[in-house]
Amino acid sequence: LYSLQDSLKTKIEIICKKIYGADGVSFDPIAEEKLATFTEQGFGHLPVCMSKTHLSFSHDSELKGVPTGFTVPIKDVRLSAGAGFVYPLLGPISTMPGLPTRPCFYEIDLDENGNVVGLS
Repeated sequence: LYSLQDSLKTKIEIICKKIYGADGVSFDPIAEEKLATFTEQGFGHLPVCMSKTHLSFSHDSELKGVPTGFTVPIKDVRLSAGAGFVYPLLGPISTMPGLPTRPCFYEIDLDENGNVVGLS
């Protein structure tokens, strides 16, 4: 679909136009800034994984079927350096936090008096 050597912005535009059928893509200033920062930091070669509603091919859950004639708004862009990808946020998307390598429940226990310890 795209070359990993393409810019992050180009990768996003290709996905939006060729897969989602968008006419165009708009980037909020914060998204533009982050794309530039990620590229400067050496992450420009990473693949892109879009974060959007599952209810439509577009960014808008109200656009049903295979919509056309829309512009995809890129509100923000985030980096998952460890996982090796960049993900733009298309509209209001809630993301889940990453988990630590050692889950916190390993530190929770009961002391000799039956009190819970390890929660703070």
